[in-house]
Amino acid sequence: MAKGSARRPYRQQPDSLSIGAVGGLSLSASPPHGGIPAEDGMGLVYLARHGRTALNAAGVLRGRLDPELDFFGVFQARMLGIVLGNRDLRVVVSSPLRRAVDTASAVAERAGLQVAVDDRLIDRDYGPWAGKPKEAVLDRWGSLDDAPDIEPASAVLARATAALADVRDRAGGGGALVVSHDAVNRLLIHEFDPAQRDVEAIPQETGCFNVLDEREGRWLILSINNVSGGRAIESTPDAGNADHSAQGLEGSSHG
Repeated sequence: MAKGSARRPYRQQPDSLSIGAVGGLSLSASPPHGGIPAEDGMGLVYLARHGRTALNAAGVLRGRLDPELDFFGVFQARMLGIVLGNRDLRVVVSSPLRRAVDTASAVAERAGLQVAVDDRLIDRDYGPWAGKPKEAVLDRWGSLDDAPDIEPASAVLARATAALADVRDRAGGGGALVVSHDAVNRLLIHEFDPAQRDVEAIPQETGCFNVLDEREGRWLILSINNVSGGRAIESTPDAGNADHSAQGLEGSSHG
């Protein structure tokens, strides 16, 4: 990692989100099977995807649209808090969009931290295609990268990589949680793990987290798509292939 580079200031989120029972249910969870290395998490970066929203359930592109978490997304955020809230986190950093901030806040509350917002972690800008089915864009243009007025993947990767480097520096050797979006997370994983050749095939379910480490200036992907407390059902393949390195709990639903 380059030292001495200018850091972009974070905007502090003053209050963490207090999440109670969802739908009258008493929530409890155990850590996911595998996923987190045996050590206490010192120095690891947990790169999470926000919990589910109504737009996820509808299967449309979200981008800069700002829906709140739905009932299952709140549940997923609560589970992330239970699993990651005691992992020796030093910083919790989020995309500025509400679905990410509320997910991050559920973990920050348990960790006794505040959420720092970094605009560079925001979802990919889909321009006029936000709110429309991904398949409709693919049918017309062949790929998201070829559709007009969509933020280039290279630009998303550049800003997210810079943000991740700043998170590592700010954590000071401790653990860090970063909450972003599937498009951002997939590009980072694809960049850091040569085995992930197809960026669109990388599984990133809502409420999942990936475990990253940096050794001698090189990012390593230790695990991907760890899911705690159940899987969301989305009507498009953007939830990823759940059989690819996903770690889930018994009782998870997947459809």
